[in-house]
Amino acid sequence: MTPTPAPRSKHVALTRPDIGEFARHELAFLGAPCGDIQRLAARLTAALTPAGHRLGYVDADHASGDAEAAQTLSPLLQAGAWAEVTDKIHFRRRDDLRAFDRFSQPELLAGADLVLVNGNHFRARHQIVLIDPRKSLAHKLEKLTDVQALVLAEGVGKIPEYLQAHLPNYAQLPQFAVADTAGLAAWVAEWLRARQAPLRGLVLAGGLSQRMQTDKGQLRYGPQGREQREVAAALLAEVCQEVFVSCRAEQAAELPVGLQPLPDTFLGLGPLGGILSAFQRDPNAAWLVLACDLPFLTADTLRELVAGRQPNRLATAFRSPSNEFPEPLITIFEPRAYPELLRFLGLGYSCPRKMLINSDVEVLPTPGGDALRNVNTPDERAAAQQALAGPPSGARA
Repeated sequence: MTPTPAPRSKHVALTRPDIGEFARHELAFLGAPCGDIQRLAARLTAALTPAGHRLGYVDADHASGDAEAAQTLSPLLQAGAWAEVTDKIHFRRRDDLRAFDRFSQPELLAGADLVLVNGNHFRARHQIVLIDPRKSLAHKLEKLTDVQALVLAEGVGKIPEYLQAHLPNYAQLPQFAVADTAGLAAWVAEWLRARQAPLRGLVLAGGLSQRMQTDKGQLRYGPQGREQREVAAALLAEVCQEVFVSCRAEQAAELPVGLQPLPDTFLGLGPLGGILSAFQRDPNAAWLVLACDLPFLTADTLRELVAGRQPNRLATAFRSPSNEFPEPLITIFEPRAYPELLRFLGLGYSCPRKMLINSDVEVLPTPGGDALRNVNTPDERAAAQQALAGPPSGARA
């Protein structure tokens, strides 16, 4: 019997980043006049920014469709320029003529960990409904796809019947008075915390170990006698939901039992290739990346890194013990770091540290002792083995 051929697939099936219209985390406000939405967004931004959040805002200019408004285009745009960038000293402004679409919109606010949207003009994955008698939503119910909270205008004490019918769970939704900025801001902060990306671990063990002249991942230090890639994976397992070992395709079959291989799909890029391959596998996780040449690293140091994690930044890293820069090979890369790493690769940079130095990242103080002491050469290996051998058998500790 002739086997049925597998269905032909023209494109590779990729796991897509879990983003909405503008960002991974977005909330549209609708149900009130635009001026009220703008003022509420401004109050929320002022309340959340001191806590370290990076907020973006999306709105429309009511005059943008007027013929007179078209004459306010700069001479460059009127002449046909694709875009104009102006350094306003205290901020930068970009004006361009391309249309909004779901492929370009996330790029506009890539640096924000939360985007607030005027829902009177634009859609967003999640919504906060403002109950205001001046702005009925009876004819816009199709926009209410995932309502997260209700905000009641002054003097409003009842949810309209048409909203009760459309939102069967309305009684369980959080409700806030429009003047309760602090309460709403606290709820938004908790809403973001609840959506923090899961943390996965990645042992970088796919290098060629040219300086060491033997595979660094297979080296054994100390009395436990385990390979370094096993030791690193065990450390990551204490703080991560799942752990993988980044490796070359030919290494996958010879990994010790119990280790999950994650073969490189971005080839010839060193550590960056392993990190990008991990994000290709799961672009919706944060990845705690750990080099396999850190035999002095302890679980306490990893717990310190995780405790200092800032999900509203692109990454969280320790400061290197040898300079003022972040240490890229013991770092938590958040999901928003994936497109940024690809952007730097597109600019010709394959060093993860280059992205960390030039991006919005959290840099923690260098841990004490030898925690970040890496071992790259035979001489360094001999010194590490001596330091980690422990007291001779029968000797007093």
